Amino acid sequence: MEDSTPQDDLPSKTRRKQAMHALQALGAELVELPKSRTDAIGLPDALNRALADARRFTAHEARRRQLQYIGRLMRDIDPEPVRAAIERFHGKSRAEAARLKLLERWRSRLIEDDAALTEYTAEHAQADIQALRTLIRNARREIAAARPPRAQRELYRALRDADGIQPSPDATEEDPDEQHTDVR
Repeated sequence: MEDSTPQDDLPSKTRRKQAMHALQALGAELVELPKSRTDAIGLPDALNRALADARRFTAHEARRRQLQYIGRLMRDIDPEPVRAAIERFHGKSRAEAARLKLLERWRSRLIEDDAALTEYTAEHAQADIQALRTLIRNARREIAAARPPRAQRELYRALRDADGIQPSPDATEEDPDEQHTDVR
């Protein structure tokens, strides 16, 4: 006969330490993000102050202790929304990647077909049609003249802005499918 004691239901010390280290690592990722990004996540004030202090500290030991403190503060919040936000900021989210790919397909369709603009504006009523027409015309001229894709990038940015997608701070303004040829 085995009696189930309350201690059997508790996680082991190793599991608790692993969880603590995972929260510290998540806190370290938050420290590396710009302040504007951490503000957008909606963290508690105490955690925001601790993150600001950690960004200021340059001494190794002070920074290490501050990261431990941030890990301690992270125990009081749900870490999953924070992880999801960090993944979104780094572009690792599958949904985010799919939306960006959709924008790339829209850009290609808009450049190739005049009727695509009507379809796009039907789906995105807030889009500036006149600006899109100008960007499409300029992109077509660039392609015909074999010039660098400046207007194509601007078109992509306009589509992204109309879709409400914010660029990540570490992402370049170029999209991943463009060829990097420098014609001078």
